[in-house]
Amino acid sequence: MTKSLYGAQEASAIWVYLEQNQGRLTGVSLELVGKARELTDGRSIPLVGVLLGDQVSGLAQEAIAAGADEVRVADHPLLRQYTTDGYTKAFTELILAGKPDILLLGATPNGRDLAGRLAVRLRTGLTADCTDLRLEEDTGLLVGEVTGFGGGILAYIKCPDNRPQMATVRPGVFAVPAPDGARQGKVVSVPVNLAKEDIKVQVLEHVDGQGVDITRAQVLVAAGRGCQGDLALINELASLLDGEVGVSRVPVDEGWASRDRMIGQTGYVTRPKLAIVCGISGAFQFSVGIEKAETIVAINTDAEAPIFEQADYCIVDDMFDVLPPLIEAVKRARGGNGGR
Repeated sequence: MTKSLYGAQEASAIWVYLEQNQGRLTGVSLELVGKARELTDGRSIPLVGVLLGDQVSGLAQEAIAAGADEVRVADHPLLRQYTTDGYTKAFTELILAGKPDILLLGATPNGRDLAGRLAVRLRTGLTADCTDLRLEEDTGLLVGEVTGFGGGILAYIKCPDNRPQMATVRPGVFAVPAPDGARQGKVVSVPVNLAKEDIKVQVLEHVDGQGVDITRAQVLVAAGRGCQGDLALINELASLLDGEVGVSRVPVDEGWASRDRMIGQTGYVTRPKLAIVCGISGAFQFSVGIEKAETIVAINTDAEAPIFEQADYCIVDDMFDVLPPLIEAVKRARGGNGGR
């Protein structure tokens, strides 16, 4: 690898990119602050949040309450909307001035875009879509756990020489820490050297999608190939339980459900209190997205389905035979009409 712009001997601190959207911090930013706090506890490593935007300094305290020791705020009108050029230039200058040892970003569309650009600019490595992070006891190096590579494989990746050590993590992998409103931290306003000429693309309109966020669902009712394209019972049970519908890859590929409901390695990592998994075999690519559920109920006609190794309650039967009486039982428990 090409030598980075600064070395390990110059680097210090863990930095977390505090991604914000229209004046609100994204959930994954707080998740990363909480995980970084875990990594720094017991070590003399400062935890710094980096916040870019326009008039966003009011969000700094939220990051401090989640565990940040310091928040560096780059406030500029040209950072109001995310642009690759503007954010890359501003963030690169911040990094070269502060020389962090580790930089963590959320694997959101904008986070992925920014991380790749920064890694190239800084001549360093990037471990993408991590499912866990840890620091080596002897070296203090960041180790990123990555799943996939076409099968049930876990890879552990580190960047021993180049700095910063960079990683992206998908939303929902880590829990959002409980905020501590009494926690004290430092808020530092940093200069931004940015002109209109630096930004080659103009954002004419910003529209947020209206899709669901299954990473925040407390109850998930998930369907796979076994639903055969019929999600009526899945939708009804999810509604009765105040939950959301999730799916494996097959329903998405077949057009039965939208991608924002896909659980797993190429979908979303979830952590519900209850997951009812119907007609899903539970191969590794799916199970990594549901393994952090508190309770898993699995329904499958195949007694040897891998999902049963992960489930707390196993029902070997057809989902179309199991769900109707289950729905009726929930309705009776809720007063006979499904009222909440």
